[in-house]
Amino acid sequence: MLTDAELTVLGLVVERPRHGYELDEVVSERGMREWTALGFSSIYYVLGKLRDRGLVTEVEQDRAHAKAKKTYTATDAGRQACAAAAEAAIAELRPVHPPVLVGLANSPAVPPARVAAALARRAEAVAERLAEVRRAAAAQPDAPPFVRAIFDYSIAQLEAEAMWLEGMS
Repeated sequence: MLTDAELTVLGLVVERPRHGYELDEVVSERGMREWTALGFSSIYYVLGKLRDRGLVTEVEQDRAHAKAKKTYTATDAGRQACAAAAEAAIAELRPVHPPVLVGLANSPAVPPARVAAALARRAEAVAERLAEVRRAAAAQPDAPPFVRAIFDYSIAQLEAEAMWLEGMS
């Protein structure tokens, strides 16, 4: 079983061999930090775990010095594990635990005017995030279909929440 962070890093290395800094750049460019808990400092930790499990290996190359960037590539086992985990992640419906539901469950403890104000703030945040994702998608018009699908899914979720919030006001 791969964690979301492990699958994300492994998938990027399956695309092509990469080093940690390049992984961080791709994660940022594609807006992946919005849907997976993967910080810069954890990329190398995850690469180490994947290496120890035999899913990635360091590309043999002449490095000018010991501190030079290590490039990793997926092993056959890594490609198989990535494919299986990606298919499961697409097919399986997993429970999510959005904090907003906890807040709504406890909203009777909050004066109604403050609940309304909190929902209005959330609506503003959703609108801002929706605009950000749309800008990021527009900035990558030649993105491969799977990247477009991620943007489209994120946009659809945000639009659905925006509609729900409109109905709450």
